[in-house]
Amino acid sequence: MELASNKQNFQDWVTQQWVILFGKKINSQEYKWLLGPFGNNNGIGEIFINQLAESENISISKSSKNKGLLKSIEQLNLPSSEKNRLSKNVIDFYENTSNYKLYLTTKWNPIFLVFGYLLKFLFSKRLEQLNIPLRNNKNSQEMNSEIVQLTDKTTEKVKRTIWLRRFKQTNQIIYSGVYETCKIPNGKACIKAIFPLPNGSATVILQPVVGENGELILKSAGRKIGDSGFYFLLKDKKGDLWTKFIKSFKDNLTVSSENGKITANQKLTFYGLNVLNFKYEIKKLQPTKYIKNSGFSA
Repeated sequence: MELASNKQNFQDWVTQQWVILFGKKINSQEYKWLLGPFGNNNGIGEIFINQLAESENISISKSSKNKGLLKSIEQLNLPSSEKNRLSKNVIDFYENTSNYKLYLTTKWNPIFLVFGYLLKFLFSKRLEQLNIPLRNNKNSQEMNSEIVQLTDKTTEKVKRTIWLRRFKQTNQIIYSGVYETCKIPNGKACIKAIFPLPNGSATVILQPVVGENGELILKSAGRKIGDSGFYFLLKDKKGDLWTKFIKSFKDNLTVSSENGKITANQKLTFYGLNVLNFKYEIKKLQPTKYIKNSGFSA
């Protein structure tokens, strides 16, 4: 029987072994659309950014302005009718994400809150990853949102885009994710959010559609491997790749603009039951308030 690497924390080993037992071994060429950077055993968060730059021999961009999760909305390959309907403010947010600040409100289903505490106790705080707030809050919390680009040392072409989000008040990292686009087997262009974990990642593939009012709707609601959805990926002790598709877990994110105000609503469900709701206020920074150069070093 294949085994996860034993040179790591026990709880990480157990979760990786679960993926091996109930998941599928995959080929890196056949599943290139799904793969992305994996984390190491000695931390994720900001440490991961420097490790990734060093391992791929790329540089960390120091510029802080006009950097987006997407280089262009054209990467989503939307039908002309949908692209023409999409809000220009939403497009600007995705193409210039670093020019915006976010305010977050969370609402848990009490039934699932215990799983939030387990996630935080076993993984989140230690790994500086997926630090989801555990309290329902009526007042939004301000987030520092930073786009970190890793570029080719010669051509200066962007090779990796990382979205680092943390609470402004505590400086605690909430998410450290690599964002890119991919084309899933049915030919649809999707956004791929890769959250590095020890020897693997939690990867969410979101398929875009445009709503009637110009909102961008991103869904991970597939039924099988190859669809949009939530995937665990890992590399085992021998270096073989595995994935587990979590069919029961769905993510629906809607980013909209009304009267010049951008908001985002994200709903996470498990077997059709509401687990957690995120609401974001998204405000454009004034030119004097752009975040200064990153302190990361390549």
